[in-house]
Amino acid sequence: MDIIIGGGVTGLSYALFTSNKSLILEAEPEIGGYCKTTKRNGYVWDYSGHFFHFNDKDIESIITRSLPINAIRKVDKHTKIKYKDILVDFPFQKNIHQLPKEEFIDCLYDLFTAPTADFSTFKEMLYCKFGKSIADKFLIPYNSKLYACNLDSLDKDAMGRFFPYAEKEDIIRNFKEKNNSSYNNTFDYPYNGAVEYINAIRNSINNCEIRTNTKIVKIDVESKMVVDSNGQKYHYDNLISTVPFPMLLSMCSMPPEDNIYSWNIVVVFNLGFDKKGQNTDTHWIYFPEEKYCFYRVGFYDNVLNMDKMSLYVELGFSKDAIIPMDTSLQRVLDDLKDAGIVHDEKLVDYECLVMNPAYVHINEKSTNHCQVMKAELKKQNIYSIGRYGSWTYCSIEDNIKEARELTNSIIGK
Repeated sequence: MDIIIGGGVTGLSYALFTSNKSLILEAEPEIGGYCKTTKRNGYVWDYSGHFFHFNDKDIESIITRSLPINAIRKVDKHTKIKYKDILVDFPFQKNIHQLPKEEFIDCLYDLFTAPTADFSTFKEMLYCKFGKSIADKFLIPYNSKLYACNLDSLDKDAMGRFFPYAEKEDIIRNFKEKNNSSYNNTFDYPYNGAVEYINAIRNSINNCEIRTNTKIVKIDVESKMVVDSNGQKYHYDNLISTVPFPMLLSMCSMPPEDNIYSWNIVVVFNLGFDKKGQNTDTHWIYFPEEKYCFYRVGFYDNVLNMDKMSLYVELGFSKDAIIPMDTSLQRVLDDLKDAGIVHDEKLVDYECLVMNPAYVHINEKSTNHCQVMKAELKKQNIYSIGRYGSWTYCSIEDNIKEARELTNSIIGK
């Protein structure tokens, strides 16, 4: 019996690909993890924006085969950066020519005179790769709001392939030959929200039982037993965990030191208004300035071609922050007006969600510790996978591929 802790994308994908009998134990009342969807009053909202970018056509076919052909909207991404009083195309470093002349010259000069010293932190990488002006105007303030930490505490490759690197030649060429392509230049989104992918995976699973409202609190590594909050015990041959890795270690009576793992919290406000706003073509906007409480605002109405403005608004906090939930909504609405997104539109529905953890903080200490401890757990047939199980920055497709690779590895033993 394979026991899977967590019924999000990764756990469900493992159950989909394995030929072993399996049991999913999910702590929440419903499966999906952060890929849940709220549908009410004509609005479609997720736990933040979940937009799918399939590079592996086999994965895409497997995941979408049970969906109707017209269930998914394919979108060419259109994103902006709110920089002072203007909107600049993303990524910032490839569109510095859109800045006022003096600022453009500063960015260009600093780009070509950037320090060439070795760098080991994320912040140092930004200065060395792009120069002081580009880093100080957007890359550092934005990512500081996103990660809610000192960027010197992150590894230089903390975002991996998802960081929009650009060589000097690419930046210069973009002045005349516009090319803002990235790993997610186009994306897919179900008309009924990200939960449709969860339903599609669930409907394709065989030989697997799913139990919700079942929170695992202890793992007996020696006897291969997990215990839930009601004291019920489950024996496993293989244990697949998708919970945050420090939590798994604690459940296995191997709690890590407090200074090894860190992360941020993201508070998401999903907002529904009575009519369409003035922005009709942008899918999301980045906000580097501290005067705005949010770091990103997304437009579900533009993604889904809806006739009423529907937003997701993301705010980043440190993991130890005291979040002022009672005043945050009004602050968000005030800042949306200040940013020119909301004018005379009236808020008619909303929800507030807390993602904890949201983005993990990747550094040498956490990476090394995670690798060592995952190897130790593997000897006991315990496998930790997924964004939080592997403590990494990855896409939903990466999670699905990791689950598939693990099933092949276990079955091939």
